[in-house]
Amino acid sequence: MKNKDVIILISVLAVLVIVAGGILIYKIITHKNNNTVETGEVTGTNTEDNDDALVVSEKKVQIFNGDDRPIAVMIDNHSGAWPQANLNQAYLVYEIVVEGGETRLMALFKGKDLDKIGPVRSSRHYFLDYALENDAIYVHYGWSPQAQSDISKYGVNNINGITESSSSFWRVKDKSAPHNVLTSTAKILQIAERKNYATTSKKESVLNYVADEFELNSKDAITATEVTIPHSTLQTVKYEYDSETKTYIRYARGKLQKDYVTGNPITTKNIIITFCDNYELEDSENKGRQGLKNIGAFDGYYITNGKAIEIKCTKTARDEQTVYKDLQGNEININDGNTFINICPTDAKVEILPGETVNAETTNNTTV
Repeated sequence: MKNKDVIILISVLAVLVIVAGGILIYKIITHKNNNTVETGEVTGTNTEDNDDALVVSEKKVQIFNGDDRPIAVMIDNHSGAWPQANLNQAYLVYEIVVEGGETRLMALFKGKDLDKIGPVRSSRHYFLDYALENDAIYVHYGWSPQAQSDISKYGVNNINGITESSSSFWRVKDKSAPHNVLTSTAKILQIAERKNYATTSKKESVLNYVADEFELNSKDAITATEVTIPHSTLQTVKYEYDSETKTYIRYARGKLQKDYVTGNPITTKNIIITFCDNYELEDSENKGRQGLKNIGAFDGYYITNGKAIEIKCTKTARDEQTVYKDLQGNEININDGNTFINICPTDAKVEILPGETVNAETTNNTTV
């Protein structure tokens, strides 16, 4: 072989080695990048040893994650039902007026394993609007005529505890009927599977949660360490801000609200107030049941971390998600944490005041 041919062969081999090495390096880098995307992390050497090292951790919302379908449970809010079980485990709680000036709660749970929820009470048709917008399995114990009709009309995936066994919906002896029915998430999911309801959901949250804690520091924000919401002459709710935990402690009718299971105060990270009117229905039972004028745009407040801003709450249809915007027309961010949505009449004399902040440890001894 001539020297010229040898040189050419060596050159070709060298090029092939360089190309193969480049392909191998590319595959290694691509594999690392793919792993980074999956884990949401980029890691480097210890930053104490190398100031140029890159360490990034992607923070994720905790209150609403995963594919577990929400479960919406009607919760009795009569004083005879207090204390209620596991409200602090709900990521979202709606409170709306029912007949007689009472309010009823609808608590939404996602990805929870809870032995006790309740006391469970009967359905009212306007709560369906909020179960639908959350794509939730709707759990109740009985129903009003309008609720029964609308559950059928809208094809709501519902579980009526009255029709289920006493092992799935049971009465406790330390409360009086009808304020003493409890259930569990395991029983609800067993019934849902028997009824062929989906138990997973891809629907996005109604609320625009953000993982990074923020304060309402706009020029329009007001101090909100005490929030009083009179739903009716019977039911007034008060929230007091705990600056240590950065949550609000809940009172109703002048009494601290506690959890049935743990005895801890009921607290919430966020409060949303929506002003829209209720009215009396004429149904076959003539019990003074209510309707709710909740389709349209309504004034309200968003309250978190000791501050409040005015907002607009817009719902275009019963099964459409409510959109919450600030007065500049931007959808509001919601701090990662549980939320109470209090829907009250437009003439309710809501008070949002700067006051003394409280501490959950000191209020924990208050008697309900």
